[in-house]
Amino acid sequence: MSRVYFTDRDLGKQFPAILASAGLHVERHHDLFSPGGSDEQWLKYCGTQGRIAITHDQRIRHKINEREAVMRDRVALLVVIGKLPYPELAKHFVATLPKIEAFLDEHTPPFIAKVYRPSPAELARNPSARGEVVLWYPM
Repeated sequence: MSRVYFTDRDLGKQFPAILASAGLHVERHHDLFSPGGSDEQWLKYCGTQGRIAITHDQRIRHKINEREAVMRDRVALLVVIGKLPYPELAKHFVATLPKIEAFLDEHTPPFIAKVYRPSPAELARNPSARGEVVLWYPM
């Protein structure tokens, strides 16, 4: 199954470019929506079009209107966790892709999942270490 990933505006332009250069089919918020548009707009788009939504906004689960949009519109939402430059987060996302794909195969939307990068200790042992994907909502 060919998946299409949608990157939220908070991930900028480099994050989706790195995913695309790794062979993923990526749509960027910037290309489809105005910068001032609501998160409900792109969440609805992702749900109705079957896109895998990616954001860096960890607060999204706690914003009632956005969490309800994820559930109502049956969105598969991945929240990238980490305070690193976006190219580094994208590199870790790509390295973790086998686990992300397995998670997506096992879970039916709607859901919010966290995508963690490998710890510094794991990376020291194995520079190509993969991160983890954890269901965050609903639990």
